[in-house]
Amino acid sequence: MSNLSYVPTAPDGPWATYLSQVDQVIPYLGRLARWHETLRRPKRALCVDIPIEMDDGQVTHFEGFRVQHSLTRGPGKGGVRYHPDVTLEEVLALAAWMTIKNAAVNLPYGGAKGGVRVDPSKLSERELEKITRRYTSEIGIIIGPNQDIPAPDVNTDAKIMAWMMDTYSMNVGATATGVVTGKPIALGGSLGRVKATGRGVFVIGRETARRMGIPLEGARVALQGFGNVGSATAELFAGNGAKIVAVQDHTGTVFHAKGLDIAGLMHELRGKGGIGAFAGGERIPDEQFWDVESDFLIPAALEGQITAERARRIQTRVVLEAANGPTLAQADRILAERGIAVVPDVMANAGGVIVSYFEWVQDFSSFFWTEDEINMRLEKILVGSYRKIWETAETHRIALRTGAFVVACERVLLAREERGLYP
Repeated sequence: MSNLSYVPTAPDGPWATYLSQVDQVIPYLGRLARWHETLRRPKRALCVDIPIEMDDGQVTHFEGFRVQHSLTRGPGKGGVRYHPDVTLEEVLALAAWMTIKNAAVNLPYGGAKGGVRVDPSKLSERELEKITRRYTSEIGIIIGPNQDIPAPDVNTDAKIMAWMMDTYSMNVGATATGVVTGKPIALGGSLGRVKATGRGVFVIGRETARRMGIPLEGARVALQGFGNVGSATAELFAGNGAKIVAVQDHTGTVFHAKGLDIAGLMHELRGKGGIGAFAGGERIPDEQFWDVESDFLIPAALEGQITAERARRIQTRVVLEAANGPTLAQADRILAERGIAVVPDVMANAGGVIVSYFEWVQDFSSFFWTEDEINMRLEKILVGSYRKIWETAETHRIALRTGAFVVACERVLLAREERGLYP
């Protein structure tokens, strides 16, 4: 399926999934369809070697990536993940989805993504800092406040963003707070950023419930992933009367038909690094998570979790994609056939990049907003963007994902058409 000779693509791999999503949109693009091939080809992909001296004196090499899928509408924007399974194909797809996500909510950004193939849990803090600083130096030739702005993603956080900002600043000879977002508040970070993605998932879930006539009070929620995004999502749903009936993370799956105690789960997470041994619910086999009856199923972990086989078993009314690319293409078709609504990742989890945009704007102006102002602005953008996507899907009688891609691709390709080709 790939038209990039240097990308080894599995049929169910993330890049193949993205390409199939683009294919669904082409019939709705009108005259802009002549430019669709630009969506299928990343502008730039950088692979870097990261040699560092470990604490025991050995020199170890790690592989890093930064992909800029599109810079047509503005600087690249997208996170950096540290994970032992990071691949170029995965980062390509994630960068492409960032292009779509940023355009879907009409931010003045293109799409980018980065990653380092490493298990950070096996590193000391000193080793982690060395990897971060060397990686930043290696990709420094293509990032910058007006070129490409990294942010936290899987296994990266504000501390890593601080190291990235400092390294880039030292290399250019000036403090450049706008080179990354998701920084500590003391270094130009934004209030509201930590829980922004989870807040966005809740806002979109609430709007979906309203449009579908699902009462939030008593709604059953099954949540895969209980990290920064999953835990914030759970808190907001529970705080608005929903019942979190099942939660799964890397340590196991817990279930309670009457609703799990979210404060207790948070305490368990902080104390033990996972929720698998939580005494306030029934421990069930991980695969049984996909059989739990719910009103909202929220995948908030890694991509590719909802396979065709799982899609046939899922018992929910709405799949609310808090993770990037959690649903495989065949699974998407099966869920549609079964009448299960899928709210796509490019809309559902856009809260993080919206508040990253706010942080970038605040850094440039050196004028910072209150958290209430940020949450208000976030909700306004999300609700307005979702309304347009919902109406587009209804007009064309297409799935919400295709509707989101139509809105986003029209914006990207119109910008491409009006800019023209150089030279």
